[in-house]
Amino acid sequence: MKVEFAPLSVPLQRRLQTAAVVQWVCSFLGLAQCCTAVFIALLFTRFWLVSALYAAWWFTDREKPCKGGRRSHVFRNCVVWRYMRDYFPITLVKTAELDPRQNYLMGFHPHGVLAAGAFINFCTEASGFSTLFPGITPHLMLLSLWFRFPFFRDYAMSGGVVSSDKESASYVLQKPEGGNLLAIIVGGAQEALDARPGSFTLLLKNRKGFVRLAIQHGIPLVPAFSFGENDVFDQVNNPQGSWLRRIQHCLQQIMGISLPLFHARGIFQYSFGMIPYRRPICTVVGKPIPVQKKHRPSEEEVDQVHQKYLNELSELFEKHKAKYNVPEDSHLKFI
Repeated sequence: MKVEFAPLSVPLQRRLQTAAVVQWVCSFLGLAQCCTAVFIALLFTRFWLVSALYAAWWFTDREKPCKGGRRSHVFRNCVVWRYMRDYFPITLVKTAELDPRQNYLMGFHPHGVLAAGAFINFCTEASGFSTLFPGITPHLMLLSLWFRFPFFRDYAMSGGVVSSDKESASYVLQKPEGGNLLAIIVGGAQEALDARPGSFTLLLKNRKGFVRLAIQHGIPLVPAFSFGENDVFDQVNNPQGSWLRRIQHCLQQIMGISLPLFHARGIFQYSFGMIPYRRPICTVVGKPIPVQKKHRPSEEEVDQVHQKYLNELSELFEKHKAKYNVPEDSHLKFI
């Protein structure tokens, strides 16, 4: 006999969706620190052997984030990510096929405050990545700093996250069997300082390292723009040259991560808090840009491919912006 369960009520669905987002926000704001605190605290209890054994294993496994990571099918398909997807909601749109016999390098824009679209679309199966792009395995690059936190490193790698350094990128891109997609949030932590509703400013004008990497491996470049990524948080005004921006820049230089002063709504009220607004995010993946392989490309060759990438990204934005309520007079600004 088949057992059927009654559908969840709308209020319950909303509570589960909010709980999923709270879990995700907390995981990036405090989980790394909590994991470190637990690791150290266990050393002073009768469970000290847990931390000691983990430390030994951590040492032997230290190169894993640079060697493709360690993804978990259970983690990527966890139901909590589907609730998080539905909270905003987040969707993934394909505009061209990706050949599973090739590897690809994707530029993801913009960073936003916490890169919600990048996480859901490439670190989980909530938006159906494997269905949209069969035979393609996604990897998302994350600052190497995060892999220095015990336990948290394993949490991050479970979704397909790898370290953001050249060695890690080369390991993924040079796999001869193909079928790998490496997603890089090109603007990085610095771009997060410009993430606010209605902003289309991308830190991309002088970011050419990913283009050089694609040329060296002969890997097609794929532009992706996430509409709504900047709309889910407000940010304290920090224009270029302001005292706040200078402090944030100094902290970024020291720690490697930016500290945008963001806010949105609360759990039980909508006027102020750290929980993102319920605003749709749609990540549109553009068509691959063919790149000719050259081990040592000249500056002119890099500039030429970089300009082509900027043109394709702008075209992708202009073609789809009307569908996502972007004003006609809004255009991408590269700085």
